[in-house]
Amino acid sequence: MESEFQIEEELKKLPHLPGVYIMHDKRDAIIYVGKAIDLFNRVHSYFRSSTKKTVKIQRMVAQIHHFEYIITDSELEALVLENNLIKEHRPKYNTMLKDDKTYPYIKVTMGEEYPRILFSRMMKKDKSRYFGPYTSAGSVKDTIELICKLYKIRTCNRRIPVDESERACLNYHMKQCDAPCKNLISKEEYLAHVKKALEFLEGDYKPVLKELEEKMQSASENMEFEEAIRYRDLLNSVKAVAQKQKITESSGEDKDVMALAKDDKDAVIQVFFVRDGRLIGREHYYMTNVSENTDAEILNSFLKQFYAGTPYLPKTIMLPEKVEEQGVIEKWLSGRKGSRVYIRVPKKGSKEKLVELAAKNAGMVLSQDKERMKREEGRTIGAVREIGKLIGLDGIVRMEAYDISNISGFETVGSMVVYEKGKPRRSDYRKFKIKTVSGPNDYACMKEVLTRRFVHGIDEKQVLKEKELEEEFGSFTKFPDLLLMDGGRGQVNIAKEVLKELGLDIPVCGMVKDDHHRTRGLYFNNEEIPIDRSGEGFRLITRIQDEAHRFAIEYHRSLRRKTNVHSVLDDIKGVGPSRRKALMKKFTSLEEIKQASVEQLSEVPEIPISLAEEIYHFFHCPRQ
Repeated sequence: MESEFQIEEELKKLPHLPGVYIMHDKRDAIIYVGKAIDLFNRVHSYFRSSTKKTVKIQRMVAQIHHFEYIITDSELEALVLENNLIKEHRPKYNTMLKDDKTYPYIKVTMGEEYPRILFSRMMKKDKSRYFGPYTSAGSVKDTIELICKLYKIRTCNRRIPVDESERACLNYHMKQCDAPCKNLISKEEYLAHVKKALEFLEGDYKPVLKELEEKMQSASENMEFEEAIRYRDLLNSVKAVAQKQKITESSGEDKDVMALAKDDKDAVIQVFFVRDGRLIGREHYYMTNVSENTDAEILNSFLKQFYAGTPYLPKTIMLPEKVEEQGVIEKWLSGRKGSRVYIRVPKKGSKEKLVELAAKNAGMVLSQDKERMKREEGRTIGAVREIGKLIGLDGIVRMEAYDISNISGFETVGSMVVYEKGKPRRSDYRKFKIKTVSGPNDYACMKEVLTRRFVHGIDEKQVLKEKELEEEFGSFTKFPDLLLMDGGRGQVNIAKEVLKELGLDIPVCGMVKDDHHRTRGLYFNNEEIPIDRSGEGFRLITRIQDEAHRFAIEYHRSLRRKTNVHSVLDDIKGVGPSRRKALMKKFTSLEEIKQASVEQLSEVPEIPISLAEEIYHFFHCPRQ
């Protein structure tokens, strides 16, 4: 996120709408996710000095560098999206939520001859249809009761038909079921009722509202006041029923949902990423020179450009309208994925609502963030062009930078960071533990790292070629347009030596630092080229250097931390390699394990309660 992000200015742009807000630190890491019924008021409260804050919140606010938000149609949708994002990103300052069983669903058992409507705490990949999640068990039960009153759908588990000696159940006498178990309704008519119930759960309330309104008026005119009151209560219940949610879907599919907003010159494409049925994040993309293009033409161009570089392809891509080359693009994407990719234009239900929500967010971005996005483009794509112009290279998209970390004689590691179009592509970052070099020898370590990286890529390309598959983007098979080395002539020559041995032709540029460890220029084609320290190209080079160094240091620290944890846990009876690994996965440091209670330790599936007590006593009871 750009350094020009002005929190005070961005606070003014917040809408008075429900949604989720996402706080980032200066490294762009997500440190907090929250929901709000009014984004403007909620986010403002963090930055008001008059608002009383806990120590934890004060620490969090001090680290906020920038924030973003996603608007939703209700506070309930914000709640579910908040939970999804917390699970996905595990922010530092969030109290971690429990799993999805905290959210109840309505289940319609479509795999049965006479479908039932049930309360459920889990979504399974079966033939049933699931609706929700809802805010509470009470709202689900109220909705099920309402649907039973409206459509007479069964909720029991009785076999159909029942014995002649058995009577219809109480629900029949309460006029909440038409008793298919006693053949008091035909299968065709019952399934027609089920269809209407599904339409209702999908959010189509108009037919039933109209019908109830008419029945209430008719009963009132006929002076059947008890009936009129019954219809009035049903009418109010329908109006108050919990909203159908768009944030979580029962299909469990991976999909990208796209929509756009545009004005006379520019357009914003909003992409929602749904993984395993959960909306886990979004990105927006700024497109220029679109004044003479239709929405379909803009989407068509975006699909080809976006999926030419994305590291992952979902099964389904949802658009607000058809695009001209839809069939060709589907075939192209299916070839890249290795399985069928579908482009859909939803017409009704939750899928259409999700596209509408994406469009609403795209419009918000276009109206409020347009100038900031232009500045962002200048510091990313513009900075890359500036670097290319400086060293005489055109068409730079992907850059890879490397660093070596060796502290206090502890094992050496290498890092590879990737920037595409001036932005970090963290999914393509790679870590290397040095295997062939002993002692502090940065040149030899760098040679090992580069050799392993490009040999791996060459081998992967060969496998793909033999299988007659296209290149998989985001893996080692994708080579950079420019290789950036943290140093001058020595590091550049090492890289050139490796590339020459492997028969690769990739430009190599050194990032030269002065005696104060600050970037002073670029080393390219045996020449040190001075760089304008006030330009965006210089700032981007500095960010890349810092990121490569940070990534290497973090990996180095994690190895030292794990080694420390290993050495102590090895002394605990009953903790072997698999249980030690499970503990390190659950707790990020030895200190966390020491501070954990017996209950927290036993939450690790591999740790029985008896061993949890043993570990706790090991750290808390004096040993003889």
